[in-house]
Amino acid sequence: MLIDSHAHIQGKEYAGEAAAVIGRAREAGVETIIAVGGAGDMSSNTEAIALADAFPNIYATVGMHPHDAKDVGEDELRALHELTKHAKVVAVGETGLDYYYNHSPREVQRRIFSQFIRIARETRLPIVVHERDAAQEAAELLRAEGGGELRGVIHCFTGNYEAARAYLDLGFYLSFSGIITFKKAEPLRDVVRKIPLDRMLVETDAPYLTPVPHRGRRNEPAYVRLVAETAANVRGITVEEVGRITSANAQNLFKI
Repeated sequence: MLIDSHAHIQGKEYAGEAAAVIGRAREAGVETIIAVGGAGDMSSNTEAIALADAFPNIYATVGMHPHDAKDVGEDELRALHELTKHAKVVAVGETGLDYYYNHSPREVQRRIFSQFIRIARETRLPIVVHERDAAQEAAELLRAEGGGELRGVIHCFTGNYEAARAYLDLGFYLSFSGIITFKKAEPLRDVVRKIPLDRMLVETDAPYLTPVPHRGRRNEPAYVRLVAETAANVRGITVEEVGRITSANAQNLFKI
């Protein structure tokens, strides 16, 4: 069994194809998919919930990407807080800091990230964190605002072992995407080699970051098996063991 811990299959890229995409995932051994809200406007959250309502093996998260932090006000935060009450919402996010693109001002990203951390604490839900080129500041905010009560995952982790260690010390999981299959990703594979297996998740981030050998095509949850196979090769264990452990980790984190 495999769990794709982070996918955006509620997006327009899969319009009219959700059932087929979910079916192909199941054929590849992917039993559960976390449909992550916050990619784009607020509708990505309600669409993720609608998808989760339609399929028993789909769960949803609600948040807003740091790219769009500038568009999040009190009304949006209240609406998202209300959405966390839905039975199939299992996490807050994605949210976080992205200092690579800076589509939203950094001070706005920090403020909105802090607000989402507080929502996660209040609702006792885990938080799904997007972080790029902001590892130290993200870890500091999670530590300061989380109050030692926060659970969560750094999705699509691409940092070095030092950054990984800081997140692990906070009790967070690290999730790896198709990037670990890329030819030039040996430093990231070294992180996969070093971290505890019981803190690892696998994901696609579909429709993005399609793993080798499908690069250039639309990604989908069935391809999370390729991520798991690469992790297995790096660790010198079977893909079945990676599937068993990462699925147990996802079930523990998201309480599914």
